[in-house]
Amino acid sequence: MKPKLYALLLLFFISYSTYGQTIEGTVRDSKQPLVGASVRLVGRSAGATTDADGHYKIQVQPGEYRLSVSYIGYQSVEKNVIVTANGPVTLNFTLSTTDDLNEVVVLGSRSAPRSQLTTAVPVDVVDVKQVAQYSPQVSINQILNYVAPSFSSNTQSLSDGTDHIDPASLRGLGPDQVLVLINGKRRHTTSLVNINGSFGKGSVGTDLNAIPTAAIKRIEILRDGAAAQYGSDAIAGVINIILNDDVNKVNASVSTGGYVSKLSENNLDGQNVQANINYGLPLGSKGGFINLAGSYDYRNYTNRTGTFSGTIFNDYNDPALADVPGSPNGKDITDQELAKRGLTRNDFNSRIGQAANRGGSLFLNASLPVSEHAEIYAFGGLNYRHGEAAAFYRTPSQLTQNNDTIYPNGFLPLIVTDNRDKSLAAGIRGSLGEWKVDFSNTFGENGVDFSVDQTLNASMLKASPTSFEAGGYRFQQNTTNLDFSRFFDNSLSGINVAFGAEHRYENYQILPGEASSYVNYGNALNIGTDAQGKPILIPDPKGNVATRFAANGAPFAGGAQSFPGFSPDNATKASRTSIAAYGDVELNFTKQFLLDAALRFENYSDFGSTLNWKLAGRYQFSPKFLLRAAASTGFRAPSLHQRYFNATSSIFTDGAFIESGTFTNDSRVAALLGIPKLKQETSNSYSAGITSNLGPLKLTVDGYFIRIDDRIVYTGQFSGNQNGTPQEQEIYNILRSANASTARFFANAINTETKGVDVVITYTLHPGKGHLRADLSGTFAKTSLVGPIHSSAQLAGKESTYFDEASRIYLENSVPQTKANLTLNYSIQKWGFFLRNVYFGKVQEATNTVANQDIYSGKVVTDASVSYSFIPALRLTIGANNLLDIYPDELSVANQSSGRFLYSRSSQQFGFNGRFLFARLALSF
Repeated sequence: MKPKLYALLLLFFISYSTYGQTIEGTVRDSKQPLVGASVRLVGRSAGATTDADGHYKIQVQPGEYRLSVSYIGYQSVEKNVIVTANGPVTLNFTLSTTDDLNEVVVLGSRSAPRSQLTTAVPVDVVDVKQVAQYSPQVSINQILNYVAPSFSSNTQSLSDGTDHIDPASLRGLGPDQVLVLINGKRRHTTSLVNINGSFGKGSVGTDLNAIPTAAIKRIEILRDGAAAQYGSDAIAGVINIILNDDVNKVNASVSTGGYVSKLSENNLDGQNVQANINYGLPLGSKGGFINLAGSYDYRNYTNRTGTFSGTIFNDYNDPALADVPGSPNGKDITDQELAKRGLTRNDFNSRIGQAANRGGSLFLNASLPVSEHAEIYAFGGLNYRHGEAAAFYRTPSQLTQNNDTIYPNGFLPLIVTDNRDKSLAAGIRGSLGEWKVDFSNTFGENGVDFSVDQTLNASMLKASPTSFEAGGYRFQQNTTNLDFSRFFDNSLSGINVAFGAEHRYENYQILPGEASSYVNYGNALNIGTDAQGKPILIPDPKGNVATRFAANGAPFAGGAQSFPGFSPDNATKASRTSIAAYGDVELNFTKQFLLDAALRFENYSDFGSTLNWKLAGRYQFSPKFLLRAAASTGFRAPSLHQRYFNATSSIFTDGAFIESGTFTNDSRVAALLGIPKLKQETSNSYSAGITSNLGPLKLTVDGYFIRIDDRIVYTGQFSGNQNGTPQEQEIYNILRSANASTARFFANAINTETKGVDVVITYTLHPGKGHLRADLSGTFAKTSLVGPIHSSAQLAGKESTYFDEASRIYLENSVPQTKANLTLNYSIQKWGFFLRNVYFGKVQEATNTVANQDIYSGKVVTDASVSYSFIPALRLTIGANNLLDIYPDELSVANQSSGRFLYSRSSQQFGFNGRFLFARLALSF
């Protein structure tokens, strides 16, 4: 037995001495240990989290390792260490506090990354991990709306598909004038075009909320024209989303909350739950990784509607009045009928607020070295969201839009969307001699399908169903890039040369719905007269003669109420390609003086070519002060959506429901009105600013001017006349066949100028044992229409319809021109405190009635939270958005639409849902 026992002891000793070594030490800042700091072996599966004394321990085999230490609010540090069989190794770390103005950024330059304070153009960096820890907001749009003053986005209401995909802007320009990248690669836009009563009307944006916050490491926002560097859409700037690359660490969180406000239904509504998880695994032994993220989102609807004071019942709704002389004649009998039916006006209210939404996302980011000089990489993901938004309530008095056999008390239509998004990018990058090379292909697709519930097709009379499949949109984009760059360190103080090429393919589709969702079954075609002189009518959905009439003699409306479906005539399948070539030279004349020049040629298969340039420079007078400036030209190609979208939509304009058709620019109606073909928008952009590094105080101030010519707008509503000129009669008949009464178009109609100043100040200090950081930032911007409206001879005298007053206000004053943000973050040991005040400037009501263009004053919204770490890996945060329950100014009576609206839906500052309370549990190990 003894020899066996000795052998076992010897084996144990050898095993312990070989595999039982440790790396241990402490992680601290300049004053105290840091609890919960992450310590990991780069490219390995081992890691640890510091305890209450800032101590960590990792068991390893003998060998050479590289350790990385990170902690929110501090700069990450990496160190090499060699472990032998002689015993444990002690390796201590001291972290320095990070400052967003010193964050290293890659956006805006194809050379080596540099800090925000030394870039030639302004770049904001948003640490999503840190913001998501303390902030009440959980979606990317809302996080950026409260963090980045130059960024604006709000959840819309009663605007069809836009209720589910929030339009977003940079520097007050359109959602389609900002380019979105992921890991430096172009992101596809949505398939949805905003056409109904919201900021960004007529534009196509990028759905940032399709990307789970758990997948994001940081977001870089380039606040400068960059079309010469990155291509179309980059007139206002570029948003670059950097995906998470952590390994051997689980980050999970669950956030829940709801609106506890003076106007909340039953004192609580809009309940929200978001669950996030992120985990990364090392691939191979050379630093490869795969990082996976997922999220589940649930959002209930809110309702901030007022009590409808208009006509709910008229005497046509009371059969007892049918035989009374002089009746029915449309007399309002609402109060009598409500009493008779045991109802109140509140039973007929609309649902005005955020839409309900439920869905989830999966995302990946991966890299695998295949040699000493090359790696392959891939990233992308899936997103699905099911949304439900309410339209306007249809009352029984709306005889042409209701059937009292099906809905004796009217109905509240629901517009239901299924939004699917998928993307995948893959490539290989490395070195060929002294040159860096990156070859990649990026594919993205978005699809939105619509259905309408709790509604009817009035022209079908009693036979109408109450739900309809209305069709949908699809958009695909495939981008192939080949990029080269090289840094010449022996020329001047360094010269970086970059060039490359891009090929992009885009495809846009409109899919028709079921026939009953769009057909007017009361239409007929007059083919002549019979022997008695009576018209001979043949049922025809495209006919211009009505045959089915409501009790008041008006023809019944066709198609699904609130959202008519897309017909086969609307069905579209269009594609195009573009090719581009660019060159970029960055000259470091000295360590202080830098000049960057870029040139880009781009050719589109559907409208031609464009050549754009950019010059940017900076001079660092001292380590404390830098001057920078830039000038550039830019362009934005008209989207396929704007070229080919056509449909009939139910819109609510100045108190009335209207069936309005959107027609393409090559349609007969466009020719009759002289609507020209679309071409690209062009721009000139100029900026200048300073940065200053005064130790704990960092400052940037940047002013800018952007001129955009031939800007694409969504026109006002043109109509025909059954008894007018031959031209007006033809327009009338075309609209009638489309179940529409007005026509709208996309057109290069105006020129605009945008002027503004952005200021960012950061201050850090260490009171006692804590860490305090203060951020003050603000933007002051003004967009104005300049010069005459670009109208044709046929449009002479109709300029106010071509670009109407409501469109002008959407352009100039529907989002705050001024925003300011003061944020305080204080952490001490296990506690964290967060306080933020955001000032949202004044906006104006977007209406064509000049007398009703009310101004809504600026407001301050306060966010606050408190967090506590029970153990280093577990943190609880509770807090509030809009802590003081602030609402925008109430609407004047003239803009309330008979009491329906309490607050503006067309011009929003920060929404009108009130106070939101939340709790978040975060786990990290």
